[in-house]
Amino acid sequence: MSLRVAALWRHPIKGHGCESLDRTALTEGGTMPGDRRWAVAHDHAKAECGAWAACANFSRGAKAPQLMAISAILNDQADTVTLSHPARPDITFDPDTDAAAFLDWVRPLMPEGRAQSTRIVRAEERGMTDSPFASVSIINLASGADLGARMGQDLDPLRWRANIHLDGPAPWAERAWIGKSIRIGTAELEIREHIGRCLATTASPATGVRDADTLDALETAFGHTEFGLYGVVTRRGTIAANDVAELI
Repeated sequence: MSLRVAALWRHPIKGHGCESLDRTALTEGGTMPGDRRWAVAHDHAKAECGAWAACANFSRGAKAPQLMAISAILNDQADTVTLSHPARPDITFDPDTDAAAFLDWVRPLMPEGRAQSTRIVRAEERGMTDSPFASVSIINLASGADLGARMGQDLDPLRWRANIHLDGPAPWAERAWIGKSIRIGTAELEIREHIGRCLATTASPATGVRDADTLDALETAFGHTEFGLYGVVTRRGTIAANDVAELI
């Protein structure tokens, strides 16, 4: 089985856009560098800077589908983020100091009757991943294409908000990888868990409109709503788009 890295992605602010990477360096026990460095707490949240908290504390596509159409660029040197959305002007800001400007920008994208975004929290030691452990998320593009074929529509891989997109495995082959390890570039990751999915994946990354019942399709076809894998970095190293990947 030939595996190749088709794309690398990070999400500087959890639930608020993704950014393509050509290459990055992974460290043992760490997340994708710059991935989910910040998260946006809503007015019912119990989350503080520096500590991991569950995704229910944060504004995200599951509750506010328009957030799925945001794209992001993180300036690692300046610690600023630029966000773009088809219905909003671009904004560049420092999430640690310019939260008010961001909250004004994002407010029109938040649905009425839902908890509203109130502050930004920073994950100091690790990204604010959906998993309670520091993880790197992986998807098999063939599985996404197969699910889309079953639904009769194309599914943009960005719906799954994964860090590593793999090309080459047969559809759903990754379901058998739990407990195995994968070598990409000079790094290695242990495959720890399947990823349980939420309503965020039903919204188009292009429009922010819910247009694909991914959860029902997964449940109907397989009896669960899992898609993709959580990996844990066990050997530090550099990974890049088009790298060969190998199960070990």
